Amino acid sequence: MNKFIFSLFLLSSFVSLSQTQKIRAYLDDKQFFAPGIGDYVEVQLQFVGYSIKYKGTEGGLIGDVAIRLTVKLGDSIVTADAYHLQSPLMKDSIIEDFYDLKRFVLKPGIYTLDIELEDLNSAGSSVKASKPIVVEDFAKSVHLSDIQIAESISKGDNSSVFFKSGYNVIPRLSTFYPEEVSILPVYLELYNTLELADSLIIVKQVFTDVMSGKEVEELTKITRLKKSEVIPLIRGIDIANLPTGKYTLEYIVLSRDFTQISKKSYEFERSNDLKNNFNTDVLLIDPAFQASITDDSLAFYLASLIPISKSSEIKNILSILKSKDKELARKEIQGFWIVTSGSDFYSAWLKYKEQVIYVEKIYGNNFQDGYETDRGRVYLQYGAPTQVIQKDVSSNEYPYEIWQYNKIGKFSNKRFIFYNPDLVNNGYRLLHSDMIGELKNASWQLVLNKRNSVNGTIDDPNQNVQSTYGGNSKNNY
Repeated sequence: MNKFIFSLFLLSSFVSLSQTQKIRAYLDDKQFFAPGIGDYVEVQLQFVGYSIKYKGTEGGLIGDVAIRLTVKLGDSIVTADAYHLQSPLMKDSIIEDFYDLKRFVLKPGIYTLDIELEDLNSAGSSVKASKPIVVEDFAKSVHLSDIQIAESISKGDNSSVFFKSGYNVIPRLSTFYPEEVSILPVYLELYNTLELADSLIIVKQVFTDVMSGKEVEELTKITRLKKSEVIPLIRGIDIANLPTGKYTLEYIVLSRDFTQISKKSYEFERSNDLKNNFNTDVLLIDPAFQASITDDSLAFYLASLIPISKSSEIKNILSILKSKDKELARKEIQGFWIVTSGSDFYSAWLKYKEQVIYVEKIYGNNFQDGYETDRGRVYLQYGAPTQVIQKDVSSNEYPYEIWQYNKIGKFSNKRFIFYNPDLVNNGYRLLHSDMIGELKNASWQLVLNKRNSVNGTIDDPNQNVQSTYGGNSKNNY
């Protein structure tokens, strides 16, 4: 489900509700099902500890937050709740995030959740937000609940608001996992399997690299389970060797003949710069590969790998470039393609080499090689765009290009807008993109129209953009 952090700016599927000097909190919703009760939604909150004002009490500090939740169907209020939440006792000035959870039993449909938070120790510190909630019908057939990634999962009892199916599940609301996180605690539930004819249930766990669309085979797992009215699924997945990238975790319920019955997915980002798993000391030089790179172009082609390299690889490339060691540079290029393309490394390299030559010719300028430019980097990283809209001359807009991709990995219809504020040297810069992990600039129209526009407001950064003849960037984008 979509996540929020109060201040109404999107971080992929993760939104932040925050304002300067005001309370900040992350918001998510997950759907589950309880026999005899029905479908219900958990509204999960993670309060950013340092954004709360605390008062001294015996033994430490306490924060106090007022929470108002309203669920609406159209213009009608379906259910609501308002309450005070005290933070845990903060000791020794160590301020940590804290959590809360509310459950609402809802019939299948599309609802709107309105939420207001107020720091009761700080005057005028309330924030408000709204988000849609989609409730599926889990009652009538075999279904998986939403996938819940947890901060922790432990045996518990119903004295905790985080208790379900015998466990206390503290939710993790961030979808970003740094290299310090090596275990992914997963909780989800499977419903209505007693309706199936088979005595055993098959559940498949799949990780997919979003950019390449390839399955991370070492993390694929198939589990056979006995039927039950509600089956809690708890996993502690080792992601220590999962490299930097964007991934989808899927759980799929299969019949005995491997027909799909139900599926749930969860997208996340991973930062984990693993070193190349090749040893340059024992790397066998391939004569044909090395013949494709002349000595005078060696540094150029080594540096051209930067747009498609991980940060640890980039550090190694820069170090080799600084050393000017030609043999090591040749081994690094060949080793890179062996790791990324296996036995097909030579043809993969030749294909990439052609792309590097192309971006050098089209996007290079007086002070940058083609691969160093924003357009060149995007071309090498994502491939050729499906469509390009070019506008070289405008009475009020800087020259710009809009690149549209039908597909980037598992993503559809992604766009990049580049502009040339210097008006010379083919020096186009990335101004805005809706691709995950790329630069996002809500006021891109204002920047593009800077010749005749003044700044807008935080709520509408583009409100003062002037419409002029020939200025079609908004429509083109």
